[in-house]
Amino acid sequence: MSLPKLYYSSMQVKQGEVDAANASGVEMFTLMTRAGQAVFSVLTQSYPNAKRLLVCCGGGNNGGDGYVVAKLALEQQWQVTVWHVGDTEKIRGDAKRAYQAYLEAGGVVTKPSDSLANFDVVVDALLGTGLKGPVRSERLALILAINDSCLPVVAVDIPSGLNADTGAVMGCAVHASHTVSFIGLKQGLVTGKARDYVGTLHFDGLGVEKAFTQQCQAKVHAIPYELLALLRAPRSKSAHKGDFGKAVLVGGQLGMGGALMLASQACIRSGAGLTATLTHQANIQASLVACPEIMAGDWQDDALFEKRLNWASAVGIGPGLGCDEFAKKRLNQVQSMALPKVLDADALTLLSLYPNVDHNRIITPHPGEAARLLNTTVQTIEADRYRAVMSLQKRYGGVCVLKGAGTLVCSGDEVYVCTNGNPGMATGGMGDVLSGILTALLANKYSLEQAALLGVLLHSCAADEDAKINGENGLLASDLFAHIRRLINKN
Repeated sequence: MSLPKLYYSSMQVKQGEVDAANASGVEMFTLMTRAGQAVFSVLTQSYPNAKRLLVCCGGGNNGGDGYVVAKLALEQQWQVTVWHVGDTEKIRGDAKRAYQAYLEAGGVVTKPSDSLANFDVVVDALLGTGLKGPVRSERLALILAINDSCLPVVAVDIPSGLNADTGAVMGCAVHASHTVSFIGLKQGLVTGKARDYVGTLHFDGLGVEKAFTQQCQAKVHAIPYELLALLRAPRSKSAHKGDFGKAVLVGGQLGMGGALMLASQACIRSGAGLTATLTHQANIQASLVACPEIMAGDWQDDALFEKRLNWASAVGIGPGLGCDEFAKKRLNQVQSMALPKVLDADALTLLSLYPNVDHNRIITPHPGEAARLLNTTVQTIEADRYRAVMSLQKRYGGVCVLKGAGTLVCSGDEVYVCTNGNPGMATGGMGDVLSGILTALLANKYSLEQAALLGVLLHSCAADEDAKINGENGLLASDLFAHIRRLINKN
């Protein structure tokens, strides 16, 4: 069950699976049977010693899948308990057929009870992809009980309570250990809060995925790991430093020099031929000690500032910039240039106060900065990250990188999601490192979209490389530097 790189809305899958089944000559009940078999396969492979199974079913097709799983487990001599939420008399269509097949195999269906103490594993088939409003009443109580039990959970298609289109939690959601999704991966499974609930994601196309992908155009794409190959083209034997771009990083107000130092070192480690900084005079000595290869200059020197901008191939501005009148002046100077540029951190705060459109820049907000840029709340941003990143790109131009779990990249109509990265990245300076990487790639003449996709991927993969060796806790932004270089040069 390798994971596809294309993601779809719940409506696309709902409509497309019928057309795909018809095109493939497959009955819809056969798809339900295959879905149940796929879940049971994950169940037995992941928990080979489990024998006491609880299957929680709702009244829709998701519940029908659950009944198929329950029947398969029953036939394999498992101790099977099925709890059905709702009136079994209202089960319709293929779900009813699966329900009746389970009963004919000797299965019993009961209402949920108060205790989950007598089970080894739970199959969540309560709510499918059609959920739009908050989880309520009996379903809410059962989801809370499942989570409180700390039992391993295999979710059918999507953890109950999760919005399939946005990844938002609709009041509460099942914390799954594994999620088995079918036919087309739902875009809500891979970004935002969903990454706390999905567990290990599995996919099964049920034999109709080829017909489905031919008929349905994906709305969201994964950033493929293979894209890193673009960074690994061998350099000419006669190459010189000027061939690989001149990057300038602007920031580092008094007391905030560390942010710019991280950005500039990430920049030079990402392949920029020449890297210069323009910063507060108090940061220059520390910068030269930390990395003498970076040319550090005083940003209060107007002539030097102008000279560096005219020299640069690309500019990154924002880490430690501050938001005072001087910072605003320097940002305006950068924005007046036709150069490709990266805006991050304090530059985004200033952009929210003085909005403008620039089609030759990358902006890299985290959810808090995104909320300011769109004059809304963090909760609204996180409730629909796809809508947020598209709104940001439309309002400000260029390319938008919406950071967070499942970072999103949007350059117009299409959205890309990064499926790499880990929670250890939730630490100070990580965004500064990303800004440096992006500036280096722009200086190397990658397009805005290429730079954004490559930069986000390289940043996340470097963090994953370090976490594999040292664990997630205690991961520092500067720990990424060595891995960035290794990833760029890996054969």
